[in-house]
Amino acid sequence: MKKIIILLTIAISFNSCGSLNEIVNSIPSSSGGVLSQADIGNGLRQALDQGIDKEVSKLMATDGFYRNELVKILLPEELQKVDDGLRKIGLSSVADEGLKLLNRAAEDATKEALPIFVDAVKGISFNDAKQILLGDQRAATSYLENATQQALYAKFSPIINNKLGEVGATELWSGAINKYNSLPLTSDVNPDLTDYVTQKALEGVYKMIAQEEIEIRNKVSSRGTDLLQRVFALQD
Repeated sequence: MKKIIILLTIAISFNSCGSLNEIVNSIPSSSGGVLSQADIGNGLRQALDQGIDKEVSKLMATDGFYRNELVKILLPEELQKVDDGLRKIGLSSVADEGLKLLNRAAEDATKEALPIFVDAVKGISFNDAKQILLGDQRAATSYLENATQQALYAKFSPIINNKLGEVGATELWSGAINKYNSLPLTSDVNPDLTDYVTQKALEGVYKMIAQEEIEIRNKVSSRGTDLLQRVFALQD
């Protein structure tokens, strides 16, 4: 009898509430066979886990950044003219290798992201989950970004700095910049490559997670579990 009453309550909520917010707020904390607050929280965790597992894992592989046009790290604006200058004087291979090294550093750093993401996903409360469900197309990604960006930057930056030094990217670009600066009518260029690559790596990670979140929100076929289908049916 109790299950019937709960089911009727949810059904009435869907028919009479003026907004998704009212629907979510009407869901009891424990409801037997229907969605509960715990279900919504677990559903949002599954959505983020799916995005992390499917998309972030791609970025860890060789060419995960370099061959992915969505997140490929290009030179900072200040160095674009260096790239153009090198290509004009027949040093395209140097420019290409420089880009590859920047992306390799990002790929290596991304391998350190998973434990930080796992902790953030575990910490989602029902209130967090409700705001994510009621939010925009990348609300789950925004939650993850706010919860992890500082820790990820601290983890990524030294790895990228070491990698750029280890593979000779800093030396390569220092040489390239010096060659460019020796050309007539040029001004000195000296950007912080480590900070730039770190920021771009983080942007790429969150962009890929957001891509998966948008898929889950808009395509039923992308909701890989029964719980994901039931939770995101609330927003359909």
